[in-house]
Amino acid sequence: MGIGAKNIVLVGFMGTGKTVVSRALAGDMGKAYVSIDELIEEREKKAINDIFRDEGEPYFRRVEKEVVKEVAEKLDQVIDTGGGIVLDSENMRNLRKNGVTICLWAGPRVIYERTKGHGHRPLLNTRDPEKSIKELLDHRRSFYEKADFRVDTTDFDIAAVVERIKGIIAELDETTA
Repeated sequence: MGIGAKNIVLVGFMGTGKTVVSRALAGDMGKAYVSIDELIEEREKKAINDIFRDEGEPYFRRVEKEVVKEVAEKLDQVIDTGGGIVLDSENMRNLRKNGVTICLWAGPRVIYERTKGHGHRPLLNTRDPEKSIKELLDHRRSFYEKADFRVDTTDFDIAAVVERIKGIIAELDETTA
């Protein structure tokens, strides 16, 4: 039977390629692309950065939890999550209900190079963003490691990462057939 219409949920730190990989994977597999952050921005009618600034992170996390619960009920999607989604065990339970979770991973230096100069990253709007990345990665590592699978994006291009994920899904299909 395989994973069939189950969702493929990409989790991981900012700058690991979740958005570009999710879009490419959805197109390759004929699944709907869903961005949790885009849905939050539509619902709140403001950018994530502005939500953090105006309402604070706890408010953002409450809205995120509501959106995750709604999205997780649907099937046949590639879900692009925000980097902090893994911090809430209820979010992860909901996302796993109808999906398989894949963590995209990269080292702190690579993440810094990919994200520097991006003002829309509220958790990196600090005096020393590279230090913030290291601290956040250290704090979140155990949460990211709870994903069903992990794919290192440090040295891969988008197509290679997509192929690796498709390989994981094909293996799941074979073992559950």
